[in-house]
Amino acid sequence: IKMANLDDYNAKLAEIQAIANEEVTDPGIPVAIALQEAENLYHWSLDDADKLSVVGIERTQIEDIPIRAGACREAQSIWNKDYRSQQEAQKEWTIQAPEAYDFRNDLLASLRFAYRKNDALLSRVRAITDGTGHADMIQDLNDIAVLGRENPEPLTAIRFELTMLDRAAIRADELANLLAEANGDKADPNEAKIIRDKAYMYLKVLVDEIREAGKYVFRKDSKRLKGYGSQYRRMHR
Repeated sequence: IKMANLDDYNAKLAEIQAIANEEVTDPGIPVAIALQEAENLYHWSLDDADKLSVVGIERTQIEDIPIRAGACREAQSIWNKDYRSQQEAQKEWTIQAPEAYDFRNDLLASLRFAYRKNDALLSRVRAITDGTGHADMIQDLNDIAVLGRENPEPLTAIRFELTMLDRAAIRADELANLLAEANGDKADPNEAKIIRDKAYMYLKVLVDEIREAGKYVFRKDSKRLKGYGSQYRRMHR
């Protein structure tokens, strides 16, 4: 197995990144299949290098196919790893979020009871409960910690554990990080995905050029011609 995918990736990264974002589209074919077809085309067209050179395809272009394919394979692996960790974060969030909402509601109940005779503090508790959504719940935990630490006496009087306020602040931090990871792809275009799509595009441009030349050169030779089409696209036409 070719272990040089990372070398290919590093060698080609600058050219891959230079592709304009507007030019990038989702691969219309599973990337693993596109990579295999590119490798097949490399071996096939190498045998025809002399005939292809007549129509302007250099041997160096053919020899660039496996390098571009290696770069694309590495980009695919990097994106898979990112995508998986985002999916893991989403799973983790669905487990942790309900517990976090319960924790916040318990804390608010304690604050309401402790501050029930103090209108100013009660109105601050009410202000915390305004708003909805995950980001708001995380902010609530932090606001609860701040309010409780500033006004500990009524809480101590009802035997409330003040360490719970520290826990609320820590949970707010942890949950903010987890939510950001879970939303990674939604918040901004995932960098690894963009690079993968560009790496695919970079490979496709060369593959298409060699295929077109091959189809022209071997238009009257069905034996050689068949190596210049995409089997996947033929089957899915």
